[in-house]
Amino acid sequence: MALTSSVFSILVLSGDPDLQSHFKHAFKDASVTAAKYASTLPKDLARRTFDAVIVEVKPGSSGGAAAIPANIDHTHTLVITGSRAVLKRASKFMQVMARQNAAGASGKEALSLEDYLEWKMGDFVKGMRDGSGRNLHPMLINAIERPLITRALQETKGNQIQAAELLGLNRNTLRKKIHNLHIPVKRNRTAHARGA
Repeated sequence: MALTSSVFSILVLSGDPDLQSHFKHAFKDASVTAAKYASTLPKDLARRTFDAVIVEVKPGSSGGAAAIPANIDHTHTLVITGSRAVLKRASKFMQVMARQNAAGASGKEALSLEDYLEWKMGDFVKGMRDGSGRNLHPMLINAIERPLITRALQETKGNQIQAAELLGLNRNTLRKKIHNLHIPVKRNRTAHARGA
């Protein structure tokens, strides 16, 4: 899923062509400048300000701070250094940030729950597939259902009838799920201490 971003201008400092193309594909070529080292940038690009600077650091090296162009203002620029794997994960996070900024600037609705879940579950599903995982659907449903029910109970101050209504479940179904998912139920009783 490619994302057009006029909000971000990104400098990718990496000798890895796959990592460079990964960022270019994710953010479109117009907003991404890629080079192996900051010293190899043309002078006009070396003086340019960027919203984000991405620096690949090889395992065992001393760090990426020396690789960052001197004109970068660290108080106004997102700087991410790390291995290739870390930077690929960071690109997904940056896509979400760019989508949020673009939505806010255009007056559109912010990131939807579906977008967030798609972003969050991508690596998990890939990892499960690579590890020959099975029964992914029930595992993910349980992982989503537990915090959803817990949050509904918190919102209704432990009132299971109201929580069931909020969730669109039968009260007995909710009670069974609470039991099966081992969700602690605490009912807040504020009217309890009136006579004291």
